[in-house]
Amino acid sequence: MSRHDEIQSAYQFLGREATFYDGMITCSTLPGRAVCRLVWNMNRAKNAESLDLAMAGVPETFSGRLLEAPVGTGVLTMPVYRTLPRAEITCLDVSAAMMAKARRRAASMGLSNVSFRQGDVGALPFPDGSFDAVLSLNGFHAFPDKDAAYRETHRVLKPGGIFCGCFYVKGENRRTDWFIEKLYVPKGFFTPPFETADSLRRRLAGMYRRAEVRTVESMACFRCEKGGEP
Repeated sequence: MSRHDEIQSAYQFLGREATFYDGMITCSTLPGRAVCRLVWNMNRAKNAESLDLAMAGVPETFSGRLLEAPVGTGVLTMPVYRTLPRAEITCLDVSAAMMAKARRRAASMGLSNVSFRQGDVGALPFPDGSFDAVLSLNGFHAFPDKDAAYRETHRVLKPGGIFCGCFYVKGENRRTDWFIEKLYVPKGFFTPPFETADSLRRRLAGMYRRAEVRTVESMACFRCEKGGEP
C-alpha cells in the first residue's frame, strides 16, 4: 500500500473527528475535492503526487529522529508514522487545538514512538543537530517569520540530515494566486511574502549541500540535504 493509500484508508475511519481541512488536504470528500479543483487545480492523482514528493525524504525504512513542524491535525502523517515503528518522532505546532487532534489520532493508532510539543517553528526548543530529518507540510506559506523558520529547521538538523516537505509558491497558477491574495491572506490562513519556485530553489541551494524542488501546480515539493559530515 502506498503512503497516499495509507492516508486515504486512515481517513475513512476518522468519522466525526474529521474536519473540512482534513478532507481538503487529503482530497477525500466531495467539498474537499471541489476546493482542490477550484482553488488548487488539483485532483486526487495530483494530490497524491505532491504528497509522495513531499515525503520522499523520509524513506519507508527510516529509523532515526524526525521532527515534523507544523504537525497540524496529523491527518497526513499519523498513518505514515504507523509504518515507521523504529523512528523517534517529535511533532510540533504553535496551535494547541490542532495538535490536540493530532495527539488523539496518534493515540487511536497506538503510536508509542510519537511525542508532541507546542512551540514556534521560528524558535525551535531543541539543541543544534537534534534530528536526522525535518518534515514540514503546508506550513511555510503560513509562517509570519519565514526567515527564522528556515534558519531554525536548518539549525536543528544533523549534518547529512534531510529537510523535506511542501508549501504554496506563487507564480505557478494565476487562479490559485488570486484565491490566495483575495481570500486566504485576508482570512489569515496564509501570510505573505511568498516564495516563487525559482526563489525557493535559490534559497535552499544557498543553505543546503543538495536541494531539489519540484512543483505540482502551486505546491512546491522539496528535498534537501544538510552539508557537513554526518
